[in-house]
Amino acid sequence: MAQKLAPGARLGEQQLAMLFDCSRTIVREALTRLAARGIVTVSARRGWYVIEPSQDEAREAFEARRVIESGLIRSMKTVDKAAIKQLKAHLAREKAALRGNDVGARSYLLGDFHVCLAECLGNSLLADTLRDFTARTTLIAMLYQSSHDAAQSCEDHVQIVAALERGDLARAEALMAEHIGTVQAHLRLPAAADPLARLRDALAPMSEAGAAQDLRTRKRRKPLTPSADSSTEPSTYLGALL
Repeated sequence: MAQKLAPGARLGEQQLAMLFDCSRTIVREALTRLAARGIVTVSARRGWYVIEPSQDEAREAFEARRVIESGLIRSMKTVDKAAIKQLKAHLAREKAALRGNDVGARSYLLGDFHVCLAECLGNSLLADTLRDFTARTTLIAMLYQSSHDAAQSCEDHVQIVAALERGDLARAEALMAEHIGTVQAHLRLPAAADPLARLRDALAPMSEAGAAQDLRTRKRRKPLTPSADSSTEPSTYLGALL
């Protein structure tokens, strides 16, 4: 979430074991858990890697976050003062990080706001789920070069908390959906290519004008017949045609 590991980064078991001064068995267990959470992937021959989400996976991850976070706010009746106080403390840390130079801390806090919100609203299960989804969408933002402004993201969080403090849960839900949609819209996802484009063009119906031109062209061509000195074998004639 701090954007210190890039999508596709290799995670060597031996190097990690040396780094954390533990056995490779423990490292492998940790990586297996991360794989189950969709954060890393393993190849039998190549080893462990941080995931590189596809375009479809990117869209699915943001859609899942939109459903979870909007639904979480919708399910609330009221938000107590302790939760609002905790959220405001988190916003203060976000703003301090924006004024500083630690990009990793800033990225982490902006992503962790969504986890903090779930915790403050009393749903630890969804908080764990959002922790994984937020880590994944952070990797997506790195992979597809998100142009979303960090200051704008923080301001969106401020507006969501303000709506929660007023008790305007409908407004908070709408702001959350808009915020996630805006972050997704700033991804530089390439346009989906049509895998059948060339075949579709080749087999497209010919227009009447095109058909007439093709007929005139074929009429002007001299018919290809076997020469007088060529063999009468069918294979020889076929060779002439080819």
